Amino acid sequence: MFTGLVQSIGEIKAVGQDSWQVSYPEKSPVGHGLELGDSVAVDGICLTVEEITAQGFLASVSPETLQRTTLASLQTKIVNLETSLKVGSKLGGHFVTGHIDGVGSLTVSVVNASSWEMRFAAPRGLEPEWQEAIAPYLVPKGSVAVNGVSLTVAACDPEGSWFQVAVIPHSFSQTNLATLKVGDRVNIEADILSKYVEKLISHPRLSRNHREDITPDFLAEHGYV
Repeated sequence: MFTGLVQSIGEIKAVGQDSWQVSYPEKSPVGHGLELGDSVAVDGICLTVEEITAQGFLASVSPETLQRTTLASLQTKIVNLETSLKVGSKLGGHFVTGHIDGVGSLTVSVVNASSWEMRFAAPRGLEPEWQEAIAPYLVPKGSVAVNGVSLTVAACDPEGSWFQVAVIPHSFSQTNLATLKVGDRVNIEADILSKYVEKLISHPRLSRNHREDITPDFLAEHGYV
């Protein structure tokens, strides 16, 4: 489990068919106390440390991960890094699992006085996957992780075919979002809490026994509206 607050920039490159080497700067907090078996979010992808090197680690990547993420199209890339959340740590972002739902593409990037406004949508040919795995969980003021960065959805269309975020200067300068160009692809993870809500309200037992009890009056009485 992660928070979406990136700790360091690093680099990842393939060193075998399914093995990847992740490196980071000498004073990066990612390397402090890193142990075999630890989880590290690499551009939002949860990878397991299998071997520790001088300034990094090696990790294996499954075929499904290559299929669902941007890793399949790279050889070397600058990536965002975050170690897993420790009990008692501050949760400054939102709950991020490191399980990528799909790939998005940067379509607009505009700088204003206080932030960078960035818009993401499905890359051409991946619209069906986007509509199934990402679009249902996009809501204004909701959470989304882009390349492992916890962001707030500033706007999205009703169909969820795109969403826009406002990236503050700190997040922009400390992550690889600053390197993105229009057309570049990113890893996207929808908010895990929204997935649980969808599962609960669509569960057959809840639908059969309790859904009829959830009315506007019920929600208002219990403070939901």
